[in-house]
Amino acid sequence: MVRALLVLVLFVVVTVLVLSEIHPATTKAASGSASESTTTTIQSKPAHHSTTTTTTTTPPGNVPVLVANASRVNGAAAAVSAQLKPAGWALLPPTNASTEVTASHVYYVAGFKPEADAIASSLQLPATSVGPYTTAAPISSIGTAEVAVVVGPDLADKTSASSTPS
Repeated sequence: MVRALLVLVLFVVVTVLVLSEIHPATTKAASGSASESTTTTIQSKPAHHSTTTTTTTTPPGNVPVLVANASRVNGAAAAVSAQLKPAGWALLPPTNASTEVTASHVYYVAGFKPEADAIASSLQLPATSVGPYTTAAPISSIGTAEVAVVVGPDLADKTSASSTPS
């Protein structure tokens, strides 16, 4: 009886230790990189209360970004990549989209909406152009990217790329 109880207690302890290694209490960002947390307190004068908002952003160098050309402008993905490069994003090689689109769009995987918003803003795209990545996106594979920019004619025309049809 005592031996069975000892084996049961030992089993529970080992199981807890193994599970704590497999599922640690702290979580990592989807890309496995460290995240920074920003807390903002806003004072509201009329109501005399404060609101705290916490947002998590990943440094640009830790966010793989794929730029895909879905326009008829040759070199548009490379030109947009060049626009994003100074901000420090981890750019993957530019590629072509699987189909053409009528407007540019920025897709993100779960947890990377703030980064997608920042990229869209830097490219002067409207907030409505940002959305979660689904298999309906005109990209054959997002690969290791956390954010994907699909370059449509609206963005391609702003670049210095050649306007020769692809």
